[in-house]
Amino acid sequence: MYHSVDEAPSRAARGLSVAPVAFAEQMGVLADRGFEPVTTARLAAAWRAPARVPLPRRPVLITFDDGYESVHRHALPVLARHGFASTLFVSTGWLRGPYDTGGGLDTMLDWDQVRRLAAGQVEIGGHSHTHPQLDQLADATLDFELRHCAEIIAAELGTRPVSFAYPYGYSDRRVRAAVRAAGFAQSLAVGNGLARRRQGPYALQRITVRRATGTEEFGRLVEGHAIGRAFAGDRALTKAYALVRRARQIRRKAIGTRV
Repeated sequence: MYHSVDEAPSRAARGLSVAPVAFAEQMGVLADRGFEPVTTARLAAAWRAPARVPLPRRPVLITFDDGYESVHRHALPVLARHGFASTLFVSTGWLRGPYDTGGGLDTMLDWDQVRRLAAGQVEIGGHSHTHPQLDQLADATLDFELRHCAEIIAAELGTRPVSFAYPYGYSDRRVRAAVRAAGFAQSLAVGNGLARRRQGPYALQRITVRRATGTEEFGRLVEGHAIGRAFAGDRALTKAYALVRRARQIRRKAIGTRV
């Protein structure tokens, strides 16, 4: 899971970015080790019908969240050089153009750039409209965030998106059901673990690539080695914050009941 690929990102996006040279080295690791990147849609289709849509021997997902302009500027040429497929999950209200709500953390893609990415083996998926914590939203707002995102992508690209990624990685049973009802066939969380078929199509995990992720560590992570140790701190924080979000949900429901 990547976000920005930039040498000098904004302060707000720096923690989500990797340097272009590091990204190029990491893609070289995948190529050297015989990995074959696939889109999220192809992975899900293969797990649903393996005889009809076989996976390569060493499949891997390369994903980008939010929609940073640096993905077009720095990542696309590297991906094209290797012939790698990938998936870009866009928050439609963050992209430059007629739907921009001003929430982007750095320079974001415009729709012409999104179309060029889509023409270059990049699947375009949904990432909500304004990038909220979906599990904290009322049902009507949640439905709007999902459907408006899908409608905008369909209007701009001529194809309705089939894959989704949860902003911040947060979801629960209600959110996953809403994502499915909005027409998305599969969705990615974070989890910092390898995606497994048993996770189901709406809770597939990904591994975060940080700015500090070195080439050797990247190689270990894509091979599935030492993932637990690398993200032990993240998982502890995730569990703690899950309790906070759950308490907020209970409080919101209680207030709604009293009203």
